[in-house]
Amino acid sequence: MDDKKIFVTRPSMPSFEEYTEEIKSIWESQWLTNNGAEHEKLKKELQDYLGVEHVELLTNGHMALELSLQALGLKGEVITTPFTFVSTTNAIVRNGLKPVFCDIRPDDYTMDPDKIESLITENTCAIMPVHVYGNVCQIEKIGEIARKHHLAVIYDAAHTFGIRYKGRGIAGYGDASCFSFHATKVFNTIEGGAVCCNAEMAETFGKKLACLKDFGIVDEETVSWIGPNAKMNEFCAAMGLCNLRHVNDEIARRKLVNDRYRKNLEGIEGIQLNAVQKDVTPNYAYFPVVFDKEKFGADRDEVFAKLKENNIFARKYFYPAVNAMDCYKEYDPMETPVAYCMSHSVLTLPMYASLGMDEIDRICEVIRACGK
Repeated sequence: MDDKKIFVTRPSMPSFEEYTEEIKSIWESQWLTNNGAEHEKLKKELQDYLGVEHVELLTNGHMALELSLQALGLKGEVITTPFTFVSTTNAIVRNGLKPVFCDIRPDDYTMDPDKIESLITENTCAIMPVHVYGNVCQIEKIGEIARKHHLAVIYDAAHTFGIRYKGRGIAGYGDASCFSFHATKVFNTIEGGAVCCNAEMAETFGKKLACLKDFGIVDEETVSWIGPNAKMNEFCAAMGLCNLRHVNDEIARRKLVNDRYRKNLEGIEGIQLNAVQKDVTPNYAYFPVVFDKEKFGADRDEVFAKLKENNIFARKYFYPAVNAMDCYKEYDPMETPVAYCMSHSVLTLPMYASLGMDEIDRICEVIRACGK
């Protein structure tokens, strides 16, 4: 057994020298938070990179989701997916809204639009789909349904930084798109997040969001809403500025990792690899693999355990499905059978730009040895 440990992810970071050069001005200004120069510069550069008219930076991706729902002033039910990180659902519940779970598509793991309308009631106020593993939702179909029933659409776009769909940045879809800039993501600000919207939404929604992330403060003497402290600080913004300079190279190197995995694992019976989506410029955020024990000879948990024995740490992502978690016991996970099945079958393999080709080959050798 190789003693070298391979973890599921490794954060991308600039050189120490680049980061310290970027933060020099913070020492000079002593402006550490509250929309300082680094914060404002990152907002502008993200607007340009993502191709959107308004970006609001926040302390993390969860607050991006939670405050977007609050800023829209929604009441009632929100249709979402159980095949996501629990943050998505928690953001709904913490706003006093009721999550209604829609099943997913088996090929790209995103919300199945053909199952949405049957879930719409007089209490439905919004749809919160999730772009999963960098796979883009069925945007046109979801948009048609939302317009037909006058529903808001807030995308959880945590996995899709830099992705383009039909030549347009993914951040520009829906009433709002919410991103996570956590250390594990393709682009990170150590911890951070953002909400993106168009100019029309920025006039009302965007301005309210900017107040909500600062305790609901409008000006020195006016507090109009009840909000948390969810502002991004200058040091996180500086890390974002550094990482943004290198993000295209980060994605290009992730593609090499993706391609090596595919070379090793494509065509093996009982292994389903991530679908290649038409009209999508990908970011190679994750490498999910679905295992069929009957055909492959080992199930997901057996492969996970064997990798761990060899100091390779993959992730059961997402497991359990949200509607199977202890905190959501009132739901029946079997009402979304595809999501339930995928949550027991999918494993995300180590994926980061600096993962070596020999390390990928080692991972795949262990996986292949699990089969028949």
